[in-house]
Amino acid sequence: MISQPYPKLIAIKRWADRGLYEVVGRNYDRLSSEDASIMLRIFDHMHVVDSIFQHHLKGLPHTFHAPRSEHMPDLDTLASSAKEVDEWYVSHVDTLTADDLAEPLDFVFTSGKPARMTRGEIILHVCMHGTYHRGNAGAVLQLRGLTPSRDAVTDFIEDTH
Repeated sequence: MISQPYPKLIAIKRWADRGLYEVVGRNYDRLSSEDASIMLRIFDHMHVVDSIFQHHLKGLPHTFHAPRSEHMPDLDTLASSAKEVDEWYVSHVDTLTADDLAEPLDFVFTSGKPARMTRGEIILHVCMHGTYHRGNAGAVLQLRGLTPSRDAVTDFIEDTH
């Protein structure tokens, strides 16, 4: 329906999320309990924010009262659920027109404050938010001598073309 950048941004997000989950999954037993807990909190926060904004884009209410889960899921549950949500974003963005992207949506932040963002702004937020927190996770891995996943746009282009 639309050309870049939104479908490309979402495709990169899906690719980068999967890469980080794979690296963490392969090295999870090498992390201390504190580092594993930090990693789960990062993943959970990313996933909850993605899910909240997925609900906003669908026009559906969500049950989150904060940008994190009330009970921390395990790594496999987070990985599976994040993959499902990433796939939804890819499919959703592929159906949007330029007019859809400009459509404002009214919703309420988990803080209770009313908000309005366009569909395009929400998609951009989800992509940028994920990038920031994948960087947090990558820093934890690097501090422990582990190599984080590739995360840059140029890495995506190199890996997928």
